[in-house]
Amino acid sequence: MSGIKRPNEKHLMLCTGRAFPELAESIATILGVELVPTRLLTYANSEIYVRFEESVRGADAFVIQSHPAPVNEWLMEQLIMIDALKRASAKRITVVAPFYPYGRQDKKHAGREPISARLVADLYKTAGANRLMSIDLHAAQIQGFFDGPVDHLMALPVLVDYVKKNYDVSEMTVVSPDAGRVRLADTYSDQLGTPLAIIHKRRDPNKANEVAVGEVVGDVNGRVCLLVDDMIDTGGTICQAAAALKAHGAKRVIAAATHPILSGPAAARLNASEFEEVIVTNTLPTPEHLNIPKLTVLSMAPLIAAAIQAVFEEGSVASLFNGAH
Repeated sequence: MSGIKRPNEKHLMLCTGRAFPELAESIATILGVELVPTRLLTYANSEIYVRFEESVRGADAFVIQSHPAPVNEWLMEQLIMIDALKRASAKRITVVAPFYPYGRQDKKHAGREPISARLVADLYKTAGANRLMSIDLHAAQIQGFFDGPVDHLMALPVLVDYVKKNYDVSEMTVVSPDAGRVRLADTYSDQLGTPLAIIHKRRDPNKANEVAVGEVVGDVNGRVCLLVDDMIDTGGTICQAAAALKAHGAKRVIAAATHPILSGPAAARLNASEFEEVIVTNTLPTPEHLNIPKLTVLSMAPLIAAAIQAVFEEGSVASLFNGAH
């Protein structure tokens, strides 16, 4: 009888979708577990089929899925995986979404608009998720959209550690590319012990992904400027900001951002930009064909693995990471 698992004993199981299995494999290696063998198919009519090929009954299951383009496909795949786990009697299901899908649609800017970030949280809950884990949500209030525990991790300690090791922070100024990222930039400034500058910009509400850079508020002349943001999508905002800093006398310009979405013209813009280095994390896959020599990708697998271990052992996640909440 000694080999029988007691009903109250949990066991950790990691599942991954097809969007970025390499990240899940790195997390599994750190935790010393195997990914759950999973059959994932896309039928001719684009419907997705999922089957876990070993028992998940009573498991503490973590469903890891990144959300690069096509976002809707990978979100649907993750939802189907959650549903399959629920129907197979997993004890607890935690969504691990390093880049939260639809995170930028967190409020209504005009009438007759959706709040899609809330819709995604509702979909996760309806599918059967008990808990949500993500990194650097675009807006902190998204934590309140999900009816259950949310582990909001931050990439800042990883990015700050890299900057400290590779740059002289005594001549550095942290720069927010717009008013919306001032709080993030202020946190970087505190961690690095550097001055803060802000770029004031105006965005045309009728034109998506188009920005106009305004004035630089703060002294950047002769300084190494670190532009910080939570994501780089088409690269328009951050590349225009880099040009503005150079025009105001910045000696060198680097960038640090968590999520490398890198849509459309992003690669060409970054390669042609004033940046000396663009530091991002692997919350999303970075396709090799983009060929961005300035890009440095830091792994978030150790941080995610530590958070999963803490959740599994019913420990404190917030105490693990500086800035996590």
